[in-house]
Amino acid sequence: MSSRIPLIYSPKVLELFRNPKNLGAIPDAEIHGTAGSLACGDMIAIYIKLSSDGKTIEKASFESYGCAANIAAASIMTEMIKGKSLEEAWNIDWKTITEELGGLPSVKYHCGVLAVGALRRAIRKYFEDKKDKPNWLPEDLTHEEKHAIEEEKLMEQLSKRVQSLK
Repeated sequence: MSSRIPLIYSPKVLELFRNPKNLGAIPDAEIHGTAGSLACGDMIAIYIKLSSDGKTIEKASFESYGCAANIAAASIMTEMIKGKSLEEAWNIDWKTITEELGGLPSVKYHCGVLAVGALRRAIRKYFEDKKDKPNWLPEDLTHEEKHAIEEEKLMEQLSKRVQSLK
């Protein structure tokens, strides 16, 4: 008998988990990035296709390897950023994603953080590659970007520890 208590998800999370929107890669995406680690089971890859004038997000999609909350967070985020400028997309935070999902269990807040971390990492890389940093892009990494890095480092350390036990 399992001692785990099932998590209670909102109807919106369950709907987006069962029927995710914008799932899959965009082969000709101008912007893409990942956050998380397959080792822990939560990983998000984000793909963005810009409009022909490069000012707005025409398409956004994701690939997620994770739980229901992870898939729902990435799905709703791609819906929220379509039609927005990169600056507007950058300003979406994990709390807004959580609210749009009708809430997440507190142990799943990191799924919204990870989705925003992937988005911001992708946008930052896009401008670094262009060597054209806009004024609104902060010099320092945001909480969400740092969280993604910390989670990846933790999984790397745990993976090495498990390998050393074999």
